[in-house]
Amino acid sequence: MPRIAIIGAGLIGRSWAIVFSRAGWEVALHDAAAAATDNALAMVADGLAELQQHGLVDDARNAARRVRIASSLADALEGACYVQENTPETLEAKRAIFAELDRLAAADAILASSTSTIVASLFTDKLKGRHRCLVAHPVNPPHLVPLVELVGAPWTATETIAKAKAFYEAVGQVPILVKREIEGFILNRLQAVLLSEAFRLVENGYVTPQDLDKTLKDGLGLRWSFMGPFETIELNAPGGIPDYCHRYGPSLSRLSAADPAIYSGESLGQILKQWGKPLPPDRIATRMRWRDRRLAALRSHIRSQSAD
Repeated sequence: MPRIAIIGAGLIGRSWAIVFSRAGWEVALHDAAAAATDNALAMVADGLAELQQHGLVDDARNAARRVRIASSLADALEGACYVQENTPETLEAKRAIFAELDRLAAADAILASSTSTIVASLFTDKLKGRHRCLVAHPVNPPHLVPLVELVGAPWTATETIAKAKAFYEAVGQVPILVKREIEGFILNRLQAVLLSEAFRLVENGYVTPQDLDKTLKDGLGLRWSFMGPFETIELNAPGGIPDYCHRYGPSLSRLSAADPAIYSGESLGQILKQWGKPLPPDRIATRMRWRDRRLAALRSHIRSQSAD
């Protein structure tokens, strides 16, 4: 049975324990603060039981039995082929724990950090095994929101990234590759821009906080629950993404203070090259019907749930 070590038994660490145990992994959970593990097993068991109620895990009790509290860091790392670190979000803490992980973990174990903003090159540069280190940034809580951002340092081995991607896919997560280091990675940078604009709109008296939230949860958020921004705009103009950018690029750049050039010319060409062949009009129409069916199903689900 494969084994994983989870270092840090806070909210994210416990959620990772749920992810890996439900996938069949043996999990050793350790925290330097002993009090952090006092109720950890019970909380993991509760989370697994709730997932079973929704049909998202087959046998919550057996999954919970796969999680144990490790008495020390060395105990947690014994036999582990993958390590998920969840210690405090400071550079000093990351440097200290990764020095210990690199010293104690098996030479072929992958060392992944759940850090939200700190790039791996800042805390792995002096490590002997720096080639096996990366950031694997989850979304809270990872057992319910499956995205994981994989970000290597310049010296992270290609094989490490490939193994990490396969690993997270195997346990039911959705890994994405951040092609080079950037502070905050992808999700938090997108979130930061939207949140900053939300604060400005409310502060300047354009909308209440409550109506701002409705704009997201009853507007953009419905589409964004199953489509990203590129697929969204592809289906919002008859000619797909190029047509959308031609129609709305100038107004979007004014609203966001962005350079209008991002919506045309070489910049747009780079996006389209990576996006792939544009959909013909009949495929766009078919995809729009798919979108509408998904939205109808989502609306029906929301209506069936209690507001509390």
